[in-house]
Amino acid sequence: MLSRTLLLGAVSVFALAGAAHAETLTIATVNNSDMIRMQKLTEDFTKKNPDIQLEWVTLEENVLRQRVTTDIATKGGQYDIVTIGTYEVPIWAKQGWLLPLDGLGDAYDKSDLLPAISDAVSVDGKLYASPFYGESAMVMYRKDLAEKAGVTIPEKPTWDQIAEAARKMTDKSTETYGICLRGKAGWGENMALLTATANSFGARWFDEKWTPQFDQPEWKKALQFYVDLMKEAGPPGASSNGFNENLALFQTGKCGIWIDATVAASFVTNPKESKVADQVGYALFPTGGTENHGNWLWAWNLGVPAGTQKAEAAQKFVSWATDKAYTELVASKEGWANVPPGTRKSLYANPEYGKAAAFAKITLEAMNAADTSKPTVKPVPYTGGQFVAIPEFQGIGTAVGQQFSAALAGSVSVDQALQSAQQLTTREMTKGGYIK
Repeated sequence: MLSRTLLLGAVSVFALAGAAHAETLTIATVNNSDMIRMQKLTEDFTKKNPDIQLEWVTLEENVLRQRVTTDIATKGGQYDIVTIGTYEVPIWAKQGWLLPLDGLGDAYDKSDLLPAISDAVSVDGKLYASPFYGESAMVMYRKDLAEKAGVTIPEKPTWDQIAEAARKMTDKSTETYGICLRGKAGWGENMALLTATANSFGARWFDEKWTPQFDQPEWKKALQFYVDLMKEAGPPGASSNGFNENLALFQTGKCGIWIDATVAASFVTNPKESKVADQVGYALFPTGGTENHGNWLWAWNLGVPAGTQKAEAAQKFVSWATDKAYTELVASKEGWANVPPGTRKSLYANPEYGKAAAFAKITLEAMNAADTSKPTVKPVPYTGGQFVAIPEFQGIGTAVGQQFSAALAGSVSVDQALQSAQQLTTREMTKGGYIK
């Protein structure tokens, strides 16, 4: 009995010693459902890595971005893993704020990443963040309303075809509006849509010398088209509508066409949430007389800050959370329809996922059509699809978005909005040293 007691005591001592020497990774993440699900599944990781413990800091998106940016810019080391978007990755990598992910292991299989997503989070061929889920943008429309209106929306529509369909599908007497598009001001709200739309019309934010281009005919054509279409076939109060508001309009049957992020497809086809779940058709983001489909591309990614002292352990976790095995783990617990989309070729080659997600094929086409390295028809000095990958864009994009939202509301003209956008962007780019 004494020997057994001594043995158990020794085991307890060794267990405590192991726990004391375990590395604790602090992970800053956004409070969306996919990330919360990941936290619930991390027992799988800790069982495989008993020498690593996890501490979560879960924040609303805007707060997360502010805190992480402050910490990572000063290399404060508060976080060992951060959740960041495709906008931040190339900027932060070039600033030396992120470590290249060269320790993810063979099981990670970088070659399986969708090229568009992989390129968006790489600099000079090196991966600086690992995609957790990705998205592009596409057309979602009511097949029943299109049939009733006698219109056909092709898989690769033009904006003119979308406009014709939207006008014919509109019936204001029943509060049925032909099209819902973002109007709420913000670099990630209306300017995501409008930048992608402008790209498809052949416009660009800046020329090769960083001179703003809002005084050029391509921007005038794109913005005037948007404002006119929304006034004729959009819902009232459209200048206050963002992603969530338009989602609600579509799900309740009040919107014929909605053009937004591909991630919305699972929401509008969920019969528990959507009245029109069995009537949704899909098409690629429209073109405006060019071959450009907007180049909208986004992903939430896991990156490792340069200030961490636990890079090896951090990359172990990043690999676990973003490799193929994690997708299979989610599918086994939650079903294939709920796995993180838009990052790996193998997911879209999986027939089980294709059966569970009717939107998988068009989502893949939309993501493959995006090229963030050449977002515009004319040459530009920047990368990014529905945004410009420079630090100043958050502020400039929101300020321009306010002008364009005002044009949609009718408080200023399209010409006035473009003139104001040109002036404020020129001022900020000069202040930032881009314009000499």
